[in-house]
Amino acid sequence: MFQDIYGNLVQTVHEVLRTETQRFTTMGPIKIVDSSTVTLCLEKYEWALYKRDKGGIKIHLRLVFVDEGRTYPDKVVVTSAKPDDRKQMDVMIDESGAMYVFDRGYADYGKFDQYCEDRIGFTTRLRGKAIYEVVEELPVSQGSPILRDTLVILGNPQKRMKNVLRRLETVDSQGNAIVILTNRFDVPAEEIGELYRNRWKIELFFKYIKQHLKMTKFYGTTENAVKNQIFIRLISYLLLFLMRFKSGAKQSLLCSKCRQSEE
Repeated sequence: MFQDIYGNLVQTVHEVLRTETQRFTTMGPIKIVDSSTVTLCLEKYEWALYKRDKGGIKIHLRLVFVDEGRTYPDKVVVTSAKPDDRKQMDVMIDESGAMYVFDRGYADYGKFDQYCEDRIGFTTRLRGKAIYEVVEELPVSQGSPILRDTLVILGNPQKRMKNVLRRLETVDSQGNAIVILTNRFDVPAEEIGELYRNRWKIELFFKYIKQHLKMTKFYGTTENAVKNQIFIRLISYLLLFLMRFKSGAKQSLLCSKCRQSEE
């Protein structure tokens, strides 16, 4: 029931934002995908076996990035903590024309080829030991935060991608060197770099729901009870999101709350 209410509320948020004149960038809807593990006491939550002496669940979440001050979760899947994140890629990454942002834990060359063919945009980090062949060097503007812009084919001779991807060398928000991978060739490299730097928004969201919505504490111990409480808390977030939107509030809910907790 609560999952259905959450789904209906997500549709309401979609409809409300559809009236915005600057709803999304030229990249299409921007959606950030990630997961977070919540550790549980195995004695109380026997169904959530994670390790030999630990219990746990994993919250897989897709966060819609509207602008710097507005983000909201439009898809959530709760599983045991054991499965690899890539098992949820078909569920979380499914909209043609959208731009998905995710970390290296979702690396799957077969899926990357599929996204290219289905016109699903994605931006992610490239693993440090990834094998690739440079097809073309693209020009980089002087003074740009982009250090190198190339077209590459990933994989070794035995397992090689069919589609060409774009490899960008840049720095993260702390100034550390990172390598970004995308299948969007029509977007300026600087925008792709800035887009990936906004991936931290989902980490901020997980921090918010754990600290302020008490997502790590559950009153019921059954699997259904835990899932219901998760959806109830996300419903609360969406209602607050709508209230702030209709009141014209500009400050980011996540930033203000998390800064207060850190102080």
